[in-house]
Amino acid sequence: MFRSIRIDAVLIQAVIAGALSFAHLHDLAEAAGQTGWKAWAYPVSVDLLLVAVWRRLRTERSKLAWFWFLVALVASLGANIATAGLLDLDHVPAWLRILVAGWPALAFLGGTLLAHTPTDPAPVPAPEPAPRPVPVVDRPTAPKPDPEPVPDPEIPTPEPAPALPQSPAPATAPAVSVPPALVDHARKIATAHRSRTGADIDAATLRARLGVPEDLAGAIAAQLA
Repeated sequence: MFRSIRIDAVLIQAVIAGALSFAHLHDLAEAAGQTGWKAWAYPVSVDLLLVAVWRRLRTERSKLAWFWFLVALVASLGANIATAGLLDLDHVPAWLRILVAGWPALAFLGGTLLAHTPTDPAPVPAPEPAPRPVPVVDRPTAPKPDPEPVPDPEIPTPEPAPALPQSPAPATAPAVSVPPALVDHARKIATAHRSRTGADIDAATLRARLGVPEDLAGAIAAQLA
């Protein structure tokens, strides 16, 4: 199936206006002495400048874009008015010939400025201030009610355990014999320890200094006491 063709009145009007303006610019350029293909190039130059202006105005409404829009509009409307009978095309004045001859350089300058002049960057909105944190107020919690006391269950009294037989008394450990030379050496160590710390030396320190077994260190400490 073919799609239905929709006729747009604005589009038709644009085609008619563009064709008439194109023809008027051609006639004016030809009357000003630009014959042959040069007369057809003038309308194309005016239309291209209008297209460059339109593309610039879509992104930025700058003074530069509006200026070249007025220049292209005056060139197009001037040709329409000049060919409406207000100007004798057989005797074109010299100033008009100069304008027509200088138009290509003017159009090239305008198109170059519109295409290569950087656009102004869009303003960056200022960041919104961060919301202030709401202070958290510690509310005292209500005290929990004391739990009701639970009565202890009745525990049966255990029967007394039978008496264990008494163990025999441990035999007395035999006394450890300490050599007198070792006692003298230990007394010197104890005297030095007392002068340095102000306290008597204990059996553990004496054992570490002499390097003797624990029972022998205890017997030496007992003799030094």
